[in-house]
Amino acid sequence: MTGVAMVEAISLALSWEMANDNSVVVMGEDVGINGGVFRATSGLEERFGDQRVIDTPLAEGMIAGLAVGMSAQGMRPVIEAQFMGFIYPMVEQIICHASRMRHRTRGRLSCPLVLRAPFGGGIHAPELHSESTEAIFAHIPGVRVVIPSSPARAYGLLLAAIRDPDPVIFLEPKRIYRLNKEEVEDNGEDLPLDVCYVLRDGTDITLVTWGSMVKETLEAADKLAAQGISAEVIDVATVSPLDMETIVESVEKTGRCVIIHEAARMCGVGAEIAAGLADTAIYALHAPVKRVTGYDSIMPLYKMEMKYMPGVERILNAVAEVMEVS
Repeated sequence: MTGVAMVEAISLALSWEMANDNSVVVMGEDVGINGGVFRATSGLEERFGDQRVIDTPLAEGMIAGLAVGMSAQGMRPVIEAQFMGFIYPMVEQIICHASRMRHRTRGRLSCPLVLRAPFGGGIHAPELHSESTEAIFAHIPGVRVVIPSSPARAYGLLLAAIRDPDPVIFLEPKRIYRLNKEEVEDNGEDLPLDVCYVLRDGTDITLVTWGSMVKETLEAADKLAAQGISAEVIDVATVSPLDMETIVESVEKTGRCVIIHEAARMCGVGAEIAAGLADTAIYALHAPVKRVTGYDSIMPLYKMEMKYMPGVERILNAVAEVMEVS
């Protein structure tokens, strides 16, 4: 299939898995009749009925609690938080129950649920609609946190997330939902979780990123190439558990690293990557690791949001600082 945007790839993955696994149900606010705020679930209720595509009340805690109970009893619920800023009432159920189910029951029960949430800024949304707080969930043992950055990876990673026996937080960068299209084979083939994807080979510096920031990072890599700097670009994809092996292998080759993420700087996933490099690749580094991130403030409203988010110039400035160190 050609010309598929990310939001369409997500819909294809949901449709495929629902058609091939009757235990998969979709639940959330407006996911049925309206097909979701961003139309990621459009057409699913017509195809599978309102017993498997369930419009819920505006009660995020209830949605998460239902999903925990259903998944513990053999179902595979895929629930949606309309925006990541609405996810916080679900946190108690995810942390206290979903993440602990396998441990609590000594492996007797598991909790194969997927919590989808559009996240990140860049669409001129109001407050609580532009959050990038993936680090909250990355800190929780027993929960995977997956962030696609392209239509093909969204398709394959969502299939893998639904099939995973444990809870997965699947964060969808809404700024790139319809940014570009690419060929996606609707064949039910998943992609591996817990691994980074090397999007571009390089020899001079490693650029590590995920989600919508892949766009600006690849643009920066193109500009660096014009300056004679060869940048390797890594899409982390699964921010927890983190595939440090791929990142370390790249940094051992290039000797330099810049980490780019939209979330606030303080205690972000980038800090964990930097700490991991200090632990295992310190002697390979020719310069300190730099982070290019959002600011430690509330995401501003639309007139200022693009100033908050890392852009190509900020990435290039960080690379210039790192490259100056001999």
